Amino acid sequence: MRALTVAPGRANSARIEDVADPPRSDGSILVRTIALGVCGTDREIVSGHYGWAPPGQSRLVIGHESLGTVHEAPADCGVDVGDFVVGIVRRPDPVPCPACAVDEWDMCRNGRYTERGIKERNGYGSEYFRIEPEFVVKVDASLGTAGVLLEPTSVVAKAWDHTERIGQRARSWQPKTLLVTGAGPVGLLAALIGVQRGLDVHVLDHQESLKKRDIVQRLGARYHVESLADVRLKPDILMECTGAPSVVRDVLGRTASGGIVCLVGVTAPGHDFDIDVGALNRTMVLDNDTVFGTVNANRRHYEMAGEALRRADKAWLNALISRREPIAQWTQALQRQPDDIKVIVDFS
Repeated sequence: MRALTVAPGRANSARIEDVADPPRSDGSILVRTIALGVCGTDREIVSGHYGWAPPGQSRLVIGHESLGTVHEAPADCGVDVGDFVVGIVRRPDPVPCPACAVDEWDMCRNGRYTERGIKERNGYGSEYFRIEPEFVVKVDASLGTAGVLLEPTSVVAKAWDHTERIGQRARSWQPKTLLVTGAGPVGLLAALIGVQRGLDVHVLDHQESLKKRDIVQRLGARYHVESLADVRLKPDILMECTGAPSVVRDVLGRTASGGIVCLVGVTAPGHDFDIDVGALNRTMVLDNDTVFGTVNANRRHYEMAGEALRRADKAWLNALISRREPIAQWTQALQRQPDDIKVIVDFS
């Protein structure tokens, strides 16, 4: 079968390979791949800056944003042949740490977890893949190809879950306003869940995009392209989804009193900025503000994400998939184009 592979640590090593059928050790459920989402993590792996091959191997089957249909499944495993499914990315460490021991592998404390398509386990970027019943998630078939958005939505669902848990430290917490920085797929999905929670939602992007403006406005949210200072908004919740160092700096201390800043975007190291630490500390302490980071998701968050997608307008979700590349040209999915939002590799 065909698979999308890379040699981690070596730039420009991506290619299509004929590989053996997925081993049964990967799981008892056999899935035929429909689509694979591409994100910044995949670009980092292909550029040689990130990723680990399985032990004893030199190449990694890439791909962690999956969508497929069940081809074979044992009885009473939770899914049936023909079901649309997505594979969970992370696997708990073998020790396990206190978090992994209670299925919160997204909060692994010792770093010995593995991840499909990223860290020491082959991913979902092959015509078929196998998976364990406890790590497969059934997707509403009415979503069609938009089901490939489940994994990035799970990351956002975790961000919302933890934001709300922090907010509930005060019994009086009743957020009304959300500001999302970044109108990529993660930012737009964060805005979607904010709208579903009845908040006044604002999305700040780095430059004008009529396509993204339309998508945001169709949600009933407001789209901004001015600077953060010019937005003149003190949101109760601020979700930073760009990972841009200057934006991360600028969002700190920008919320209403008792506000929460959730950092979802990942920033490369090596960026220094002047910042008035005294003023920032004073604001955060006196206003009871919170800043926290989040990454990955556990099964509960995948299920929360599935419910958010089920409730969403299907045409709106499909508008997020801006480009589809066939397997034979899959590396083109890694090349950014001006109107890209979510790019997928089409296995169908």
